[in-house]
Formats: sequence, C-alpha cells, structure tokens
Amino acid sequence: MGRSNKVSAGLMMYRLQAGMVEVFLIHPGGPYAAKKDRGVWSIPKGEIEPDEPLEETAVREFEEETGKPAGSPRISLGSIRQRGGKTVHAWAFEGDWEADRELVSNTFEMEWPPRSGQMQVFPEVDKAQFFSIAEAKEKINVRQVALIDRLLAWLSAPS
Repeated sequence: MGRSNKVSAGLMMYRLQAGMVEVFLIHPGGPYAAKKDRGVWSIPKGEIEPDEPLEETAVREFEEETGKPAGSPRISLGSIRQRGGKTVHAWAFEGDWEADRELVSNTFEMEWPPRSGQMQVFPEVDKAQFFSIAEAKEKINVRQVALIDRLLAWLSAPS
C-alpha cells in the first residue's frame, strides 16, 4: 500500500465550558515532535487494521492513546485528506476528564538517537488537553481544522 493510500480513523472529544465549545487534542510523543507545538496536535487517531470497521478503529485508537474509554453517542464528521495523502475519518462525542492527570498512552520503540544502535521506548502521546476553538485551530494539524468546523456546524444546527 503506497503512502497516499493510508487510511486512519479517530475521535474528537468535545465539552461545553461556560457555554463555549472546547475540543480535546493530543500531542504526539517521541523525539521528532518533542519541541513542536503549532500544527502537530491532533485528534486521537490511527491506521485501520485489515477488515476493521472505521468507527471501531477510531474507538480503539482513542482508548490506546488516552487510556480512557470512548464516549457515545458519536457524531460523524466525515473525512479529510491530510498532506501526504492520508485520509482521516472522524467522529465526535461529548466527554470530559482531566487529561493532564489521567493520560495513559500506549508506547512505541525506535532507534534513538538515529544510527546509534540504541532502542528507546516513547509514549505515542505525551500530552493531551482541551483547547478553546481558537487555540485548537492554531495547535491542530492544519488539515484537521475542517473537522472542528464540522463539529461546530453540527452543534449549532437546529434540532
């Protein structure tokens, strides 16, 4: 499968604080993102397993990357295409927890420093928090801003 054919699925948790919408984002762990902030945060997401339904992937990835169960009901936010060609399918749900104290991420292993022959273990997610819409749009991967806009449109639609 070529790089441009990769498909991921994820969940955007949101909450209402004092009448304002806030969205939950994660910061990737590991040395490459350690000093980066703007544009590297994301919704919890990951690549689908063969024959795994998209929404099940989204739930699994949320739970693996945060250590918390995914909430429901979930709202479909459709899909977006990131730079590099990856398609991300997303759903949103309302939820709340203290991510700064309760985050438990799965880990990955990689050679670090490069060509050192030493393997190190890093958390897949090293930070997670809720952001105001304005902050989230600055922090999130630029192609995922559309998911925030879709959530806001859904929340403001007449019931």
